[in-house]
Amino acid sequence: MQPKRTIITGFTLALCAGFSLIASAQDIRIAHVHSKTGALEAYAKQTQIGLMLGLEYATNGTMMVNGHKLVVIEKDDQGKPDVGKSLLATAYADDKADIAIGPTSSGVALAMLPVAEEYKKILLVEPAVADSITGAKWNRYIFRTGRNSSQDAISNAVALDKDGVSVATLAQDYAFGRDGVKAFKDALKHAKIVHEEYLPTSTTDFTAGAQRLFDSLKDKPGRKVIFIIWAGAGNPFKIADLDPKRYGIEIATGGNILPAMAAYRNFPGMEGATYYYFGIPKNPVNEWLVAEHYKKYQAPPDFFTAGGMAAGIAVVEALKKTRGNTATEKLISTMEGMAFETPKGKMVFRKEDHQALQSMYHFRIKVDPAFAWGVPELVREIKIEEMNIPIRNKR
Repeated sequence: MQPKRTIITGFTLALCAGFSLIASAQDIRIAHVHSKTGALEAYAKQTQIGLMLGLEYATNGTMMVNGHKLVVIEKDDQGKPDVGKSLLATAYADDKADIAIGPTSSGVALAMLPVAEEYKKILLVEPAVADSITGAKWNRYIFRTGRNSSQDAISNAVALDKDGVSVATLAQDYAFGRDGVKAFKDALKHAKIVHEEYLPTSTTDFTAGAQRLFDSLKDKPGRKVIFIIWAGAGNPFKIADLDPKRYGIEIATGGNILPAMAAYRNFPGMEGATYYYFGIPKNPVNEWLVAEHYKKYQAPPDFFTAGGMAAGIAVVEALKKTRGNTATEKLISTMEGMAFETPKGKMVFRKEDHQALQSMYHFRIKVDPAFAWGVPELVREIKIEEMNIPIRNKR
């Protein structure tokens, strides 16, 4: 009987070892749907770099959580809502993604939200901004590390919302621009909006729009400001070439990626608020990001690099808390109210709408010959507690 016992024992050990191998080889699959091509390609590239750095940082370089390997599946939505919607469905159904991150465009995000609800899988939105993503169009499977239009608006109102100020807005005619202007209007308590100018996202000639803006402001008393909300291609700051100063009109805007901020050099002293600038936050995560990014790319991290890193850290921190359990309901209960450290400092997923509450930064532009862009010098950090971000969902 001894040989038989040995055979059974050996088989049992092998079977147990097999189960162990299967368990340890069970990957956690993360779909990253973003605009690798199209008008927002630069934003998407930064987000992708930041995401991978965030996963690396949060796993101490192992790309593992609780014995499970993290596998990132890249998908290009081309900035097209129908493509993004289809790719997310494919990621959940065919690629067996446990969680998805993205997209870059607000329009694409809005098309993707119902897909997450249909498949009952989490979509962590980064960096799409429109308020409606965590507002009127939100569902419980949506979380967002990116800032929303209200966070942009409330923080920018810090610099402009004063009695006697007349503001005209220039924005793109799609969800990002329209939600941004609405949130900005809602945030103003003293300054007055006198005109809203919406132009196609493909606009390159801003002359006609600029003239309408100038006409709306030129006869107003007091301080007169054109506030620009723009993303991607086109340079709306070219309206400065048409000399709004002759009417006493200023240009103002929020933060942007470094190449776009080259135009800010023409506006020393301009004030606004930004989501991120690599030289502003002082914390260990940002120090690691800046050092690692310089080491790998010989350049500082940019606006959306920080956002991508925040998304990567959020996913890992949630998975650590669930011990690698990717069940959607477990992740939702874990992530609601979850605080985590990012290059911007602490973020917190608000339970009511899963929007990440976070600091913003009031800046003043300084021209420094060492940099090819206008440098946003910190005026002050606008902390989570100072911003009353509306809960806009209807559920």
